[in-house]
Amino acid sequence: MKNVKLGNSQIDVSAIALGIMRMPRLDVKQAAALLESAYDVGINYIDSADIYGNGQAELIFGEALKHSSLKREDLFIQSKGGIVPDPDKSEGDVVYGSRYDFSKQHLLETVDHILGRMQVDYLDSFLLHRPDPLMDLDEVAEAFDQLQSAGKVRHFGVSNFNPMQVEMLQNVLQQMLMINQLQFGIMHSGPIQFGMHTNMEDAASINHDGGIIEYSRLHHMTIQAWSPYQYGMFEGTFVDNPQFPELNKKLQELADKYSVNKNAIATAWILRHPAKMQVILGSMNPEHLKENIVGADVTLSRQEWYDVYFAAGNDLP
Repeated sequence: MKNVKLGNSQIDVSAIALGIMRMPRLDVKQAAALLESAYDVGINYIDSADIYGNGQAELIFGEALKHSSLKREDLFIQSKGGIVPDPDKSEGDVVYGSRYDFSKQHLLETVDHILGRMQVDYLDSFLLHRPDPLMDLDEVAEAFDQLQSAGKVRHFGVSNFNPMQVEMLQNVLQQMLMINQLQFGIMHSGPIQFGMHTNMEDAASINHDGGIIEYSRLHHMTIQAWSPYQYGMFEGTFVDNPQFPELNKKLQELADKYSVNKNAIATAWILRHPAKMQVILGSMNPEHLKENIVGADVTLSRQEWYDVYFAAGNDLP
């Protein structure tokens, strides 16, 4: 498993992170085995959020870590907060919010609850989970200062923020924002597509994200790609999906060449980008996880990368 530097730091972390949103599907014994299996193949990064399973994901993780052979210090543990769940709206693993809340009180309480559920003394990183238009910058800064001085959070970041939102927040913080967690993958490639269509008037030229990849590279923020195998937001996976025959044909061709599976090629496609991204994988099956992460050790050629991009329905202007 290759590593990447996190943000502008010298912290080495695995290029693949294990997302635990689906961990409520497992019992504690199964979850402990998953953590050990992931660690054995080089994953040392855990990604969570307080809303995953309405907190159940973190409860099971905490028990699983306690019952595993791993120590707290073996893992870089990250969680996110700021979304207040809607108690009447959830679909399987997905919990929807009733509002966002970046108030100082809510952020402090959120981290305390996360630490309690995960049975750890600190988070390696804490991310603001989707931008809150009612965000009071000074309250966020005070919360971050208090969390860091108390030893509860070591590093900070955001999720789904555009460049100006990052700039606005960074302007008041003592801490560097090291991470931006974004949806990115073969079938969610808008952040790179618009750049290739600069000075065009077609749909691909629309800049939906403010140049977030370029901004992240300039400011040495690590992009963490969530839902790397999905199309749309939560519509489903494109791998082995008959809606995408050309893409799956190309993925299979490259999978055969590199003796891996199609998911691994989809992973390799993201990691081929020079932004040094991380990929968050959420499989709760240890064997599937092992099969998918080998993509971190596959380096696609430039032509192969573009061939996948074309097979997904994109073009060059």
